[in-house]
Amino acid sequence: MGEAPRSHIVTEEPLRLSPKAFADWDEDTRATLLAHLRRPELYLSGSPDAPPMPVVLELFAQHVELSRAWLPFTDMLAGEHARLPAEVRELLILRVAVRTRSGYEWRQHRRMGLDAGLTEAQVTAVWQGPPAELWTARERTLLAATDEFIDQFAISEPTWNDLANAFDPAEILELLFLVGGYLCLAAVFNSVGLEPGLPDGPGPIPT
Repeated sequence: MGEAPRSHIVTEEPLRLSPKAFADWDEDTRATLLAHLRRPELYLSGSPDAPPMPVVLELFAQHVELSRAWLPFTDMLAGEHARLPAEVRELLILRVAVRTRSGYEWRQHRRMGLDAGLTEAQVTAVWQGPPAELWTARERTLLAATDEFIDQFAISEPTWNDLANAFDPAEILELLFLVGGYLCLAAVFNSVGLEPGLPDGPGPIPT
């Protein structure tokens, strides 16, 4: 899910569901959630420039058992056992962020997408979706599949056939769970008030 310093969180209204401050975490909460930070020592160093605990983890601290079940799933999607290349994963998540208007997902995964190899032009073109001219046929299929998943709760036969020509069964299954998982997260983040809405983009979002 990414780990932005809280100074990057831009919310004008208090969150509907209050984060549980790190200082109030018990030992079980700390053991569960700190395992999902890539560099926990940076947050726990005590130095004046140490980043604050990511607000999304402080939200998950409100329900540790749910966190214990959910966070390994998202870790797997970006870990060594993931079947989809990182740039594919980030392209899919960015399209989910645009379609759901999840500011949190957009800001986190814009950075992660560029780190994974997406270009600035590709990131910008995510706003336009499949019609953008720069996409390869494979990328256009990925974006179409994401849109159909969101709009129809299922992928159409032609798009499925295109996916099957480009990806193996395990990759397609992972793709479905990736889009569904980040659609769920976007709805949760928007509902609790974690950066709802997107920054100004290059144009209107097709729906």
